[in-house]
Amino acid sequence: MTDHHDRNEPDEVMWQGRFITARKKGKWEYVSRARGIRAAVILAIDEDDEGEEYVILVEQFRVPLGRPCIELPAGLIGDHDEHASEPDEVAAARELEEETGYHAERMEEIGQFYSSPGMVSESFTLFRAHGLTQVSDGGGVEGEDITVHRINLDRIDRALAEWRAQGRAIDVRLLTLLGPGLLGR
Repeated sequence: MTDHHDRNEPDEVMWQGRFITARKKGKWEYVSRARGIRAAVILAIDEDDEGEEYVILVEQFRVPLGRPCIELPAGLIGDHDEHASEPDEVAAARELEEETGYHAERMEEIGQFYSSPGMVSESFTLFRAHGLTQVSDGGGVEGEDITVHRINLDRIDRALAEWRAQGRAIDVRLLTLLGPGLLGR
């Protein structure tokens, strides 16, 4: 349980890097994004001519995990000077296209979420991409090595189980794709 006293303690910066800041407030140590950088996560569901739905996922090696991770496409907002004043939905659309090669006609903001609030103050804004058109192979920008996966939503649970068995990490945000079946309903 949180000590209510910690709420009134000063927020101390323990260390700051280019992208993250380690902080302490009372007994709590946590990490935040530096310089007002934000994150966008994109739920991109493509439909084929028969009405089958496919989710666009990315796979990339994550150093903190020491292995590849299967994720929804995502990116930082405000991390580069040339995009500093870019609206969030424009940044999300740009990140989607860079990572996956899919262009979205429209981005719908779903809301702000926190993935690990006991350790990280970072939030992300979830966007739903509409009107997808594949314009390239994706793979990210220079220095990124992103593999794009287009998975039938009816088979997402099996795909995730296979990836997990192969030793890949699975991002918690993929729970949004599993729905009621996850709870045995």
